[in-house]
Amino acid sequence: QVQLVESGGGLVQAGGSLRLSCAASGRTVSNFVLGWHRQAPGKEREIVAAVMYGASTTYYADSVKGRFDISRDNARNTVSLQMRSLRPEDTAVYYCAAKFRGENTWTFWGQGTQVTVSS
Repeated sequence: QVQLVESGGGLVQAGGSLRLSCAASGRTVSNFVLGWHRQAPGKEREIVAAVMYGASTTYYADSVKGRFDISRDNARNTVSLQMRSLRPEDTAVYYCAAKFRGENTWTFWGQGTQVTVSS
């Protein structure tokens, strides 16, 4: 089992920045795909960014490309999301998640952290 705990959410003005962090425990996640998802009120959960186990391959949703950066530190068992130029539409609960190589389903989820961007 993998436990994921997010931190770093909060309230920020439009145009500002936040950095989310996720600490994994229970087992090493160096061979997992790690990602950040978000869910806004009344909307479905969507993937924001993901990083492969080698950290060289990343994925970003079109809505965050050029503004968000995902990174992982396998030695520390963490994954982070640096968010810049935040917009009100980025307001959501952000979730850290992990999945096994080759799997389509995200198996492990954190509890989520609220990000609110004011206009």
